[in-house]
Amino acid sequence: MAWSIADVARMSSTTSRTLRHYHDIGLLVPAFVGDNGYRYYEREQLLRLQQILLLRELDLGLPVIARILAGQQDAASALQLHLRHLRTEQVRLRRLQRTVERTLLDLEEGTTMPVEKFFDGFDAKQQEAYERELVERFGDAMKPAIDESRRRTAGWTKTDFDAAITEYQQGLEQLAALMREGQPAEAPAVQEIIAGHHAWLTQFWTPNRASYTGLGEMYADDPSFRDQIDAVEPGLAGFLSDAMAVYARTRLS
Repeated sequence: MAWSIADVARMSSTTSRTLRHYHDIGLLVPAFVGDNGYRYYEREQLLRLQQILLLRELDLGLPVIARILAGQQDAASALQLHLRHLRTEQVRLRRLQRTVERTLLDLEEGTTMPVEKFFDGFDAKQQEAYERELVERFGDAMKPAIDESRRRTAGWTKTDFDAAITEYQQGLEQLAALMREGQPAEAPAVQEIIAGHHAWLTQFWTPNRASYTGLGEMYADDPSFRDQIDAVEPGLAGFLSDAMAVYARTRLS
């Protein structure tokens, strides 16, 4: 029995674009491609996709997953490296927790926390991970955009960053409301919000058709992005990814 790419996307709670990307990089090749150009998958491919998604949930990168599935890297050694990363992350999160607790005490009881402690626990590691993911997807051509983003935000204050985050969050909430109404990704109201998202991104860098589509795929694929977006509304990351692909196809070059 064979399943279409749409069937597999629905069953696995991923997106058709993600499956096409996995095919393009040789990570998950369909059983066959029909005369209509559609990709079809059989049980063997579904089992491989299950492995891929499990390893992605463990936050392993696609190149590492490819090496594990090809038998070029031992899964245990890769997971040992990941375990060390998780332990480091636990230490960082504990520091963040203490920072929040001290800040709450400062606000609620009028105590004074030294300003140098305001940002204890914040570092550039997560941003660097996102940048690596972008370079992994788009190659070295993405590096100038990353450098440009750093230049554009070099003089930003915490207030500037907070305002940008608030605007981004508001856009997600508006998009979630339209998704709950049953609006499709190509609906004018949805595309208006996506236009705002693209404009918001230009504060940092200006994505073209390929990179904006790929960014949408990363929103749906990367566990940290997906979990953050789906926390607003379950399934929102995939919907956002679909809507960004429509916008890229129809509005960008």
